[in-house]
Amino acid sequence: MADAPGTRPHDWDGTTYDRVADPMTRWGTNVLGRLPLRGDETVLDAGCGSGRVTEQLLDRLPESRVIALDASPSMVAAARDRLARFGARVTYVVADLGRPLPLEPASVDAILSTATLHWVRDHDALFGHLAAPLRPGGRLVAQCGGAGNIAAVQHALASIGDGWTGPWTFATPEDTRTRLEAAGFTDIETWLHDEPERFEPGEPFREYLRTVVLGAHLERLGSDAEREAFVDAVAAALPAAEIGYVRLNILATRAG
Repeated sequence: MADAPGTRPHDWDGTTYDRVADPMTRWGTNVLGRLPLRGDETVLDAGCGSGRVTEQLLDRLPESRVIALDASPSMVAAARDRLARFGARVTYVVADLGRPLPLEPASVDAILSTATLHWVRDHDALFGHLAAPLRPGGRLVAQCGGAGNIAAVQHALASIGDGWTGPWTFATPEDTRTRLEAAGFTDIETWLHDEPERFEPGEPFREYLRTVVLGAHLERLGSDAEREAFVDAVAAALPAAEIGYVRLNILATRAG
């Protein structure tokens, strides 16, 4: 069955993303520091992107195995190139977190996810999909866009776009806690913090918008000229070359 418009996962330009993903890598490094591991676990990186944070995980834990999972084939291909030196320690999976994952129940010891979960529309289903492969007592450590994220960009899209609100779910900590509890998690901590990010004006900012923020919107436009005009219009509508990121932080344990 075909996906409804706007619900099919957006495929990414993994190579360009890898080049411009410094903000997401910096946030991911901090989130990785919250994941307690012995060093011999199997860890699911849920939304591995081009593998920059996955690489840090593998470097820190030389006996661990990692499942590098992303909905974008281009991202998984970029991760495969970056992580090739780790050989059989990495398993690559193309899968949508919005659907049941092709992993065995209770087959992973921990889940790391950075800058990904807000791309899944149905968070009630999402946390159930994450809980299924996580063993009892396993830890979920995640960060994604939360309530208030990219507010200025959303305002610009509302003023110049076609009315589509985007592929995102920017949830509150309270709603997220309720969803995690319903999915079988305990020891839950959820909170928001601001991460405003400034960029070099001009083409560097437009490239970031084009690659990271607006890709799913651009897929809805017919020609390259329309797409570039849309990126230019969004950039011009913003008060500065800055994006007001708000991050939703998640710590939770799979109940036994």
